[in-house]
Amino acid sequence: MALTLYDTAHGISLRLLTTQDAQAYLELIRLTRIPYQAVEPVRENDFYTLEAQTQRIQDRVRAADEGNGYQFGIFNIKDDLLIGQISLNNVVLGVANYADTGYFIHPNYQGGGRMSAAVKLAVAYGFRALKLNRIQAAVLPSNHGSKRVLEKNGFQPEGVARKYLKINGIYQDHQIYAVLAEDLEEDV
Repeated sequence: MALTLYDTAHGISLRLLTTQDAQAYLELIRLTRIPYQAVEPVRENDFYTLEAQTQRIQDRVRAADEGNGYQFGIFNIKDDLLIGQISLNNVVLGVANYADTGYFIHPNYQGGGRMSAAVKLAVAYGFRALKLNRIQAAVLPSNHGSKRVLEKNGFQPEGVARKYLKINGIYQDHQIYAVLAEDLEEDV
């Protein structure tokens, strides 16, 4: 599925990652491994190989084909450099019509609204193209930057999921945020 979403004001585009992006994605996650260690799961060294990332992207392409997950690369329009990633995962259609979102951006590209713009594009895609009712995110309470990104995009805090995800080797509480299609009707 070829799909590219643009926010020219912030100089970014989103497109579904393909196996041709595996090397660039590997380089990105290697570069962000240490800066994001406190907010990421502990990964074995073999996770940081081209083979592992190629397989991971193949799995995500299959998920998009099946309609249950979408992994977008965030690209700098100017030079088509992969600078981050945002996903709509665990897509459940039917009675629920929701998805989870997660994202990261290279620290050198933080600021300037790029991550907020990427979330806005992905949310609009979820509500318009997938006809979702709800998109949710889980954030460490100490991750103020990520909470700000979500709040700028209409996400509201709903509560705390105790010991929700194993981050940096420890099960940690997460603040659950969500946005509903009706919250953004005039925007989507």
